[in-house]
Amino acid sequence: MPALETTDDRLQQAMKLVLLATLPGMLAAFWLYGWGVLINLVLAVAAALAVEAAVVQWRKRPLKPTLSDGSALVSATLLALALPPYCPWWMPLSAAAFAMVFGKHLYGGVGSNPFNPAMLGFALVLVAFPQPMTHWPSPQGMDLLSGLQQVFGVGHAPDAWVQATALDSLRINKSLTMDELFAGNPAFGHFGGRGVEWMNLAFVAGGMFLLQRRVISWHAPVGMLASLFIISLLCWNGSGSDSHGSPLFHLLTGATMLGAFFIITEPVSGARSPGARLLFGAGVGLLTYLIRTWGGYPDGIAFAVLLMNLCVPALERFVAARQQPEAP
Repeated sequence: MPALETTDDRLQQAMKLVLLATLPGMLAAFWLYGWGVLINLVLAVAAALAVEAAVVQWRKRPLKPTLSDGSALVSATLLALALPPYCPWWMPLSAAAFAMVFGKHLYGGVGSNPFNPAMLGFALVLVAFPQPMTHWPSPQGMDLLSGLQQVFGVGHAPDAWVQATALDSLRINKSLTMDELFAGNPAFGHFGGRGVEWMNLAFVAGGMFLLQRRVISWHAPVGMLASLFIISLLCWNGSGSDSHGSPLFHLLTGATMLGAFFIITEPVSGARSPGARLLFGAGVGLLTYLIRTWGGYPDGIAFAVLLMNLCVPALERFVAARQQPEAP
């Protein structure tokens, strides 16, 4: 008779599928930026596992079950994909360590965290070190040796290895039309950020895999993407110099699809009921657009997710109250 599948087994299997689903986006990011993506990944994973092991030992909890559930590996992977490639070595380490301690174990470990650990770690380095977080490499990337030298601060970086992202270029633009930006700015591609549009589509492919395997539900991604599409359509004023970008631009630029299918679908810090998940995703999409357009940060998904994490209890109560039958 086969053994019954435990909750830990289901969690471990789900984490394996999530990691598998990140591969298309990770390969697209590697194609776009080169070795910096993998360097981020190695540093973030090493820091997350080391800090998690230290905290578990300090709490006198069993080490193997915690490390083998895959949750720290997934959080570190998503964090590494969100950070700029070739950022200083201490940024992935500090972000991953903060995510594990203050985003996970401070509240009791996996299953108890009110905030998304990866986005909490990302928000820390974004607020604490805003200048390095704006240094996104140009699409050609670097070779492995040059990348390691850049990450660890030895040697000289090649000329013009960084450029403003499409979202940042649009946010600070005052005079060029959208047509001129797409024609003359190297950060812009066909519909969104140069190369980033294909990376977003690769994350869509991974998200479809997770939906097909029923690891995630459709409610939060649909809520976020629909909300972002609608608000960007309502605020879109064509291709003039004061344009905030078309709906397609916002869907295919930045970390939109990574956020929609991998970040906001985190089962613990996100909403649980279908209706609340839909509202949660819609709130993330709306806040993302507002932060991108009028806020101080070019993307905004991390702050949008963390703000909506705070709203999850209220969303659940609201949906539950709406679903209760009226008294006769």
